[in-house]
Amino acid sequence: MAISCGKQNKTKMGIEVCVKAASGAPDVLGDCPFGQRILLTLEEKKLPYKTHLIDISLKPDWFLAISPKGKLPLMKFDDNDEWVADSDLIVGIIEEKYPEPSLVTFPPEYASVGSKIIGAFVMFLTSKDHANDGSDMALLDELEALDHHLRTHVGPFVAGDKVTAVDLSLAPKLYHLETTLGHFKDWYVPESLTNVRNYMKVLFSLESFEKTKAAKEYVIAGWAPKLDV
Repeated sequence: MAISCGKQNKTKMGIEVCVKAASGAPDVLGDCPFGQRILLTLEEKKLPYKTHLIDISLKPDWFLAISPKGKLPLMKFDDNDEWVADSDLIVGIIEEKYPEPSLVTFPPEYASVGSKIIGAFVMFLTSKDHANDGSDMALLDELEALDHHLRTHVGPFVAGDKVTAVDLSLAPKLYHLETTLGHFKDWYVPESLTNVRNYMKVLFSLESFEKTKAAKEYVIAGWAPKLDV
């Protein structure tokens, strides 16, 4: 199924995005944080686009023809373009083709802020024995590093007062972290990490985030099979 989303601007290029549909609800946007990152980028740049929701339990033939391995998300920029996989590559192409408004994170070293959070989060979420394997503390260490950056630099975003690519990458991951760890582990970002908690509130209140987020029940449903629950 395809649905039309996004705001109009002067460009006439036909941007199309394939993203995961919600588990058990093929007509509803799904829970992939990498797909949301792309949609966030398009929304922040106010680019028009068409979204194709892909039911990963019943992938349509036309989708498998363009993505034999079933990779998501996918994007193409024009009817004559090839479909492109990998959110890092896609976001880079968007920035190159549509440089205004700029979402480039500056200085460049800030682009890696919080980059280890997703790995630590997944390790903790999927851990069967976090008390002994230290996965909870590893995640806490990464969140403390993010908190330190936010505390010692002008905000409210990672690179200052304007949202940039690093924020749009972190926002979906932090949303999944908050939603799934609260549900499956009864674990929440500590109140002592005031800067991270405030940062999450700012990200989650963005209009672009509200438009592109998956409902929490679909985030939980998306992760449940990976946790054998």
